[in-house]
Amino acid sequence: MKYVRFTYQDKVSYGLLNDDTIQVLEGSPFSTYTITDVQLKASEVTLLTPCDYSKAICIGLNYRDHAQEFQLPIPTEPVVFLKPSTAALAPLGVIEYPAMCKRLDYEAELAIVIGKKARNLSVEEVGSYILGYTCANDITARDLQPKTGQWTVAKSFDTFCPFGPYISDEVDPSNLTIESRVNGKTMQKSNTKNLIFAVPFLVSYLSQIMTLLPGDIILTGTPGGISGMHHGDTVEIRIEGLGVLKNTIG
Repeated sequence: MKYVRFTYQDKVSYGLLNDDTIQVLEGSPFSTYTITDVQLKASEVTLLTPCDYSKAICIGLNYRDHAQEFQLPIPTEPVVFLKPSTAALAPLGVIEYPAMCKRLDYEAELAIVIGKKARNLSVEEVGSYILGYTCANDITARDLQPKTGQWTVAKSFDTFCPFGPYISDEVDPSNLTIESRVNGKTMQKSNTKNLIFAVPFLVSYLSQIMTLLPGDIILTGTPGGISGMHHGDTVEIRIEGLGVLKNTIG
């Protein structure tokens, strides 16, 4: 299934994406739903973030080459930080360039979408608690990151968590090509098989710390190749089987 969330005639709905059409759902994939007879063209709707989250849990330095480009040691346990719900941004939304920021970076990331309430999961239990996966962009005010001595300020501005365009349960998260493009030029390219901490471990680990709620997302880290963006740039996150997340810089 490929789940989308959208507005059509001022109503917010979920649907199933099939090529360029959307089969409208009654209800939510995070509870119960029925598939209606209503079909819409994808071009007729406005895509929203594919879910609302109570928290976006982010993993830092989870690709070896990304740690190396910052000349940091390879983590022996996950580096964890959070993005607030106010950072969420839909596909095609405008990323705001904060006045206090001098360098704004993209970070291509695979996002895990939690499907049901989860606490103290074993690695073996994780699969049934994941609704699916989507593209995410961990926007970062890079110059503010070392200045403040922690990551929350640099990562948490409004619009700093674009994700979408849809949630899919049809991919294998352990082997997906992931890349970012700025103005059409490929800037990052890797594969999720290069993650230091894999998806099942991350979900289990985080569930030992905090309750994961339906709609929460886990950003699994970014490969090497990060760089700055400028006003007017277009940034795309492309992940095999998960479409293209496209945004512009305001």
